[in-house]
Amino acid sequence: MARKSAIPPSYYGEPHKFDPTFRGPVHKRGCTDVLCCVIFVIVILGYIVLGTVAWMHGDPRKVVYPTDSYGQFCGQQETPNANKAILFYFNILQCANPSVLINLQCPTTQLCVSKCPDRFATYIDMQYSYRRNKGSWEYYKQFCKPGFNNPDKPISQVLRDEDCPSMIVPSRPFLQRCFPDFITRNGTLTVANQTSFKDGHGKIRSVVDLRDAAKQERTVLSGGITSLLDAKEVGTKIFEDYASSWFWILIGLVISMLVSLVFILLLRFTAGVLFWLVIFGVIAAVGYGIWHCYWEYSSLKGKPDSDVTISDIGFQTDFRVYLQLSQTWLIFMTSLAVIEAIIILVLIFLRNRVRIAIALLKEGSKAIGCIMSTLFYPIITFLLLALCIAYWAVTAVFLASSGEAVYKVMSTLPDCKYTNLTCDPETFSQSNVTKLCPGSQCTFAFYGGESLYHRYIFVLQLCNLLVFLWLVNFTIALGQCTLAGAFAAYYWALRKPADIPPCPLASSFGRALRYHTGSLAFGALILSIVQFIRIILEYLDHKLKGAHNAFTRFLLCCLKCCFWCLEHFIKFMNRNAYIMISIYGKNFCTSARDAFFLLMRNVMRVAVLDKVTDFLLFLGKLLISGSVGVLAFFFFTRQIPVIQEEVPSLNYYWVPLLTVIFGSYMIAHGFFNVYAMCVDTLFLCFLLDLEKNDGSATRPYYMCSSLRAILNKKNQKRPKETKRGRKQKKEQPKSRH
Repeated sequence: MARKSAIPPSYYGEPHKFDPTFRGPVHKRGCTDVLCCVIFVIVILGYIVLGTVAWMHGDPRKVVYPTDSYGQFCGQQETPNANKAILFYFNILQCANPSVLINLQCPTTQLCVSKCPDRFATYIDMQYSYRRNKGSWEYYKQFCKPGFNNPDKPISQVLRDEDCPSMIVPSRPFLQRCFPDFITRNGTLTVANQTSFKDGHGKIRSVVDLRDAAKQERTVLSGGITSLLDAKEVGTKIFEDYASSWFWILIGLVISMLVSLVFILLLRFTAGVLFWLVIFGVIAAVGYGIWHCYWEYSSLKGKPDSDVTISDIGFQTDFRVYLQLSQTWLIFMTSLAVIEAIIILVLIFLRNRVRIAIALLKEGSKAIGCIMSTLFYPIITFLLLALCIAYWAVTAVFLASSGEAVYKVMSTLPDCKYTNLTCDPETFSQSNVTKLCPGSQCTFAFYGGESLYHRYIFVLQLCNLLVFLWLVNFTIALGQCTLAGAFAAYYWALRKPADIPPCPLASSFGRALRYHTGSLAFGALILSIVQFIRIILEYLDHKLKGAHNAFTRFLLCCLKCCFWCLEHFIKFMNRNAYIMISIYGKNFCTSARDAFFLLMRNVMRVAVLDKVTDFLLFLGKLLISGSVGVLAFFFFTRQIPVIQEEVPSLNYYWVPLLTVIFGSYMIAHGFFNVYAMCVDTLFLCFLLDLEKNDGSATRPYYMCSSLRAILNKKNQKRPKETKRGRKQKKEQPKSRH
């Protein structure tokens, strides 16, 4: 047990008083935090209303399909653009204008086409060749306005009326938009094997100009996606790899699931061996490091120039320079010696607490073995989370696509005062804007409106995000409380597994939903508000990255750090509060207070158990994902002769390999989350057991025999009755109760 502290017990709260009727999770309980439950239900109903309103006003086609300069969708069925699913830029060089990043719109006419150009051509060259070959106009006019059929029209009038582009360049679709088809040959950027082209105005331009313009527009479209020269080919090959290897990927994930299950069940036998083996391995490795540093230090001590200090040579990009100095190895040796001493001292003074942590890990493995259904509860959590994410994403898309088409003036002139003002495309040509700002255009900008609903779209998006975080955290809280109730039923069974109540997981789930929805929602709301503030801080930090105000950046950094710590503390407290709720059935604040004081009275045990558990579970995740990953590597690289012929032909073997490794890690993470919740629940029950019971016949310890042995605790056996006593008991008349 922990040593008595000089701080009075009242500082950490009074220990739990003995209740002779307590036999595990309280079954007769009432509803807690009813007000928060009512608010939570009202918010869910409001969330449904928000989704309905967004569905009525939104149009996902505005997100799915590109929109041309006239507000028409590209590729929408039953429209003139049904067979024109790609957006084409009349003059993509205009996209290099810095105003693109400000107005989020490329100031050039945008048209829906069925395919991207596959050759260089200009309107002037087309007019020359049209006299000899009518086919040149038939190809060029598919990139002009629908209905325009006058190839003899002068170029100045064509550009003024925006009838046709002045030039076309070989392009390929990217995000359903035509971008130049860049290819790097021998380190030189080319388009269709050319490094220069005609811009349609009598000038020769470099393909570098095209790259800059395309990169600028891609930044607007995809939020900083770098230029992917062969994105379509790579994506197609990856899809082909998934199509041919999905069966073997599934087998790899099933193997990882089985290995995770076996690993958890075997922890009752291997937890201690595995922990001490790794610890002694670390001690041996650090000891070897100390010896090696001393050997290097001794070898360099007599050599010339090895006595130079690190401060004398200053900062060097080549790290090998420091390895030639004896001072470097002296620092390494001293640091490793301090680490070695700390590890040994911690093990000496905390050995009993480490033994308790290992015993609880073993007991957790036994508990999961008795209640195997808990391992599959994460499937329910996953389905509920998937439902929340899907509803949030659909609502966000419908909110983002609400409104009518808004047109704005786009001009390449930096001093045009009408730039970014709203306009009407039907009357724009008759306005004074075209005279005051030559070359300006009235193009589609975004979807919006002036109604009350449209003015508060951003606020509704924030509400959508906050409620989404609340629902996600409530789902996680429901899972934690359910699992805690099931494992608490295991701990408080005096004779295991005989005294474990039937269907402990289902009973715990029913109690959590029926009585404690408000408490779970209360804890989830507190965490969601902190996460919401963190998201806003990240958004502000992203927007102010270019700011030169050092104080602002420092303040944001401090706030982000504080709220990160606060979020993790709240997660820790919520987790333990849910355990207390599942046991005693009290409200959230009372449970959180009781859990906090209980942990504070045993803070060293908490720290040791937390670190030992995290270490073993992290080691288990690495072992499972690593072993399955190695097996998958040998399989997909055809290094297993027995099944070499079964390996599918792949373009990139790393595609299924990384999928198996990541999937294995996530599966192990899901299984080990259940195990971690089991250990935390058993630990709190163990602390309550120590405070409530004394090992007497009427107040026996419920902990396992190994824990009692570590703490030198024993349960007193009931005295055996003599024959005379049994006879007198039979002769006594039965009393009424």
